[in-house]
Amino acid sequence: MKVLHCCLANFYIDNYGYQENILPKMHKQQGHDVRIVASTETYIDNKKLGYIQPSSYYTGENIPITRLSYQKWLPHFVMKKLRLYSGLQVQLEAFNPDVIFLHDCQFLSIFTIIKYLKRNPGVQVYIDCHTDLINSATNWISMNILHKIVYRFCAKSVEKYTTWFYGTLPTRNDFLRQIYGIAPQKVKLLPLGVDDSSFSWDEEQSIRTTIRSKLNIQESDFVIISGGKIDEKKNIHILIESFSDLMKNMIISNAKLIIFGEPTDEMKESLNAAFSDRDILYLKWLPSNEIYKYFFASDLACFPGTHSVLWETAVGLGLPCVFQKWDGIQHVDVGGNCVFLQNGKDIAEIQEVLQRIINDKLFYQQMKNFAQAEGPRNFSYTQIARKALS
Repeated sequence: MKVLHCCLANFYIDNYGYQENILPKMHKQQGHDVRIVASTETYIDNKKLGYIQPSSYYTGENIPITRLSYQKWLPHFVMKKLRLYSGLQVQLEAFNPDVIFLHDCQFLSIFTIIKYLKRNPGVQVYIDCHTDLINSATNWISMNILHKIVYRFCAKSVEKYTTWFYGTLPTRNDFLRQIYGIAPQKVKLLPLGVDDSSFSWDEEQSIRTTIRSKLNIQESDFVIISGGKIDEKKNIHILIESFSDLMKNMIISNAKLIIFGEPTDEMKESLNAAFSDRDILYLKWLPSNEIYKYFFASDLACFPGTHSVLWETAVGLGLPCVFQKWDGIQHVDVGGNCVFLQNGKDIAEIQEVLQRIINDKLFYQQMKNFAQAEGPRNFSYTQIARKALS
């Protein structure tokens, strides 16, 4: 089938491990003819959001992508919220897709797509949702004007043409139903996952050995890993402080903490001293296709702050985890693979959890057994991509 992925409600970042990167890749591997249309919004230098020039090119997987500019009749600061694009109709008619997969639906150019659907009633539409009350609708104008009026109007207008609205987290299913008023029978979970096409499970042990050797980590060392976008909400600085204190007081031993990612400018100063600790290994930014290697080399992933796609990546790789507990984001518990923190800012709680996991070998082994048995089965993008079009 011809599958058009539309990334027009938000940024699109080349070569990342987000769902809008992985699903098109998987759909091409599964035999579909795939194209992407995207906004010009992206990350600049892996740090902050910005805009690039409209252009057409190919992704690393040789998928054609066209970045569309906003229309010019309103100022940019208004148009980047309304999201009206130039050239979308041309793209639709040139490709003539069998399936349109919208990565979120909060853009007014959705009415160009609706016009196309009226003329082509056989086209299937699927919409995923990455919007929740943690990352969106955080002030009165955003909630009551943008989401409850403008974006709800977009969602309700396309609803009758749509086969499924996919929340990528359970809390995002709630957002679709409660804020946008989407019929419950049209909403279901399509989780984020791990790109299991990028590695072979047969190589797990050799990769683990290679990475540990490269980082001068002993096989007997217990390795904790965390990373991604390092901002204050991720609480990675709290994890670092908690770990350092445990090591200095010899409450745990033979342990290492791997941190990867780019700190925001506000976080850099507070982290510089911590990264000089010989038991903390800071790897800076890792390409998305390299992250799995460092997870394989680790024994535990710890994410004490807000959600990121790395949560599902870690679970999908069969790694025991520690997560901050959030309502509607507990699907990553596949039966005992993880521990939830009540307060990821509480150093004492993080230390208590880490101490138990590291020192209680039986408890850790039980976590590992659940993680390896259920994580890869439930969070494989190979399977998720197939479900997305069914």
